[in-house]
This record gives sequence, structure tokens and C-alpha cells, in this order.
Amino acid sequence: MTVTQTLSEAVNPFSVEADVDRRAIWDALVARDSEAFAAMDWSICEADFAADRFEGISARGCLDPAEWSLLYPTLNSYRDDWIRMAKEFLAIPLVNVSHRDLLYRMQAIVRIEFGENRALAWKQFRACELVKGGGKYEISAQSVYRLHQIAGQWKIVGFVGYLPLEN
Repeated sequence: MTVTQTLSEAVNPFSVEADVDRRAIWDALVARDSEAFAAMDWSICEADFAADRFEGISARGCLDPAEWSLLYPTLNSYRDDWIRMAKEFLAIPLVNVSHRDLLYRMQAIVRIEFGENRALAWKQFRACELVKGGGKYEISAQSVYRLHQIAGQWKIVGFVGYLPLEN
């Protein structure tokens, strides 16, 4: 399942009736994360995380796990870097698209796997957009998110991010 529509068409691709769990995960990993990032407002997505169980692993652009690191041992460490990354992203002088629209267009949830009250979700990021003054903003990366169902809600408990993505 990919999300490549314009924002006005960017709706959750999973059915309310048939895919409640996938729909909830898409809302957290794409919709709320995008809205929060574009607004640089962590409070929009904060409730999607299980702070007491969270850790974020950086693949550092490498497929070799021996090169990976525990970059975010706590949710607070991730939040602080997330805010920094949002500031940097919003400072990019895009030419043909708003930052918010680009966030929706560049993300795709390509797979979600369930086992008991656990889930893995594969999210890919692809973009190549012109910036003012010449040049391009380019991204080609992927993350694998770990989620737990806690009190009936899907919560992000960790991820392996900044993985390379072959074009």
C-alpha cells in the first residue's frame, strides 16, 4: 500500500470495517506524524508512543546491523531530535509543494505484520523535490516500526530507522 496522492487525496487507505488495526497504525505512522512534523508540534503524536518501552535504533544508512546504534534510548531523546529534524525540514525552501503535502506524498506503508498484540510496520520515504535557488531535496530511506497493542490502542515502542532504500 502506498501513499502518493496529493494531500487532498491523502486519506487512510485501510477500510474502517475490514482493517481497523492497519488503519490505526497508518493514522499514527503517517497522518499524525505528518501533521505533527509539518506543525513542528510533538504533542500531536506524543500519545502514539509507549514512553516506558521505547527505544530507537539508527541503522546509520547501513544494512549491516554491526554498524547500527541505539541512538534514542528514551522517548525524550527521540522527541528532541525529532523537533530538530522538523525545524531543518521546514527550513527547506521547496518550490512546487508545501512541506505538509510532501510529507504525505513521500511516505508509503508497504507492509504491516501482526502477531498476538504486536505489530511490525515497514515505512518507506522517497522524494526528489526542487528547492529555491537550484538543487533538490532528496530522500530515499526506510524504517521498521515495532508496535504493541496496549489497552486497545496501538503504541509505537521502537523502530530501526535510517535504513537505506534501493531505488
